Amino acid sequence: MDVVSDAIAAVRTGRPSSRRVRVQGRWCARLAPYEGAGFHVVLEGRCWLLPDGGEPVSLGPGDAVLLPHGTGHVIADAPVDAAGLRRAVPFERWDGGKGWAEQEGREGREGPDPDRDGHRAGSPVEMLCGKYRLDRSRAHPLLAELPPLVHLPDLPGSSPELRAAIGLLGREVDERLPGSGIALPSLVDLLLVYMIRSWAALNTGGSWPAALGDPVTAAALRALHGDPAAPWTVGRLAAEAGVSRPTLARRFTALVGRPPMAYLTWWRLTRAAALLRETGEPLEAVARRVGYGTPYALSHAFRREFGTTPGRYRAATGG
Repeated sequence: MDVVSDAIAAVRTGRPSSRRVRVQGRWCARLAPYEGAGFHVVLEGRCWLLPDGGEPVSLGPGDAVLLPHGTGHVIADAPVDAAGLRRAVPFERWDGGKGWAEQEGREGREGPDPDRDGHRAGSPVEMLCGKYRLDRSRAHPLLAELPPLVHLPDLPGSSPELRAAIGLLGREVDERLPGSGIALPSLVDLLLVYMIRSWAALNTGGSWPAALGDPVTAAALRALHGDPAAPWTVGRLAAEAGVSRPTLARRFTALVGRPPMAYLTWWRLTRAAALLRETGEPLEAVARRVGYGTPYALSHAFRREFGTTPGRYRAATGG
């Protein structure tokens, strides 16, 4: 496993969902804050997205937006003032393929004059919209570092793998081909990976993009995530990275925010929590998989980190 895959797997719960939306006329919909992450991809036309507490973002064909922390937002055919925000229709009330606006009797009205890009408010808009169910209580710091809104415009030559995933997802959502029950959630997961990759490539000044781009720190992270149960020491990690122990400790701590062994302890307990939630494995097996010699040793560390025992945690989370 790599760091990005592990960061997603540690917080993901249930299956992601997505649907294709086509609207026309004057419309304005609100998505309330939610536990998870959301995305929108514009396939045709132009629209506006206004995140709670943020600035409006103009979206065009091929643009993708990720809201990694479930930020509430409004999406509309044109910029919205305060009065328009109060009239926004809840996204859940959207009706099949007719559009949100029809519910207020405004479908088909022509909007204002076109803007300088030739877009007229009220023109047809087609989007892919979806949600990921995430437990953010144990979010990996890589995901925690993501801003409230990640806008990935469709620029020439940018993220070809993201564009390919968008095309495949749009076709699966639209046609419901045989096997879509497996293909759809897999493609939505793939879309999340590619959006995070694209953000990291564009924001190399962030802590985690820098950590993943640093050969020494990245090598140590790959080793820890590849086999968290191994008897790691700073010396053994330094050998994996091909540097001295002081060099590894200095670079790892500066970029990741905690020393290598402290990060390993945190990651082992995060993995233990995921196994307790998602599997019925006995505590002894869970302890062995995350690098603790006995269930007692895991229980002691787990209680110190989570404030409860593994058994109570499993019962509370439905594991």
